[in-house]
Amino acid sequence: MNKNQEKLTKLNQALNEIRPFLQKDGGDISLIDFTDKEVLVQFEGNCLSCKINNLTLNVGVKQIIKKYLPEIEKVKSL
Repeated sequence: MNKNQEKLTKLNQALNEIRPFLQKDGGDISLIDFTDKEVLVQFEGNCLSCKINNLTLNVGVKQIIKKYLPEIEKVKSL
């Protein structure tokens, strides 16, 4: 498995860990793109209009991604 495939696997594991919490409120999250230090995601469903999606991104999503990939420095959403 090459480095990008390994990173993609870990990113999907991280998003699958947070996904049930988002789906409980009628939302979801998708991986859009990633580099060595940055990840781009997109909130879906109710998460798009949620007033705290920025908090969810920085406190929830980013922390879980960093648990799997500590080298990630930035997580952004569309």
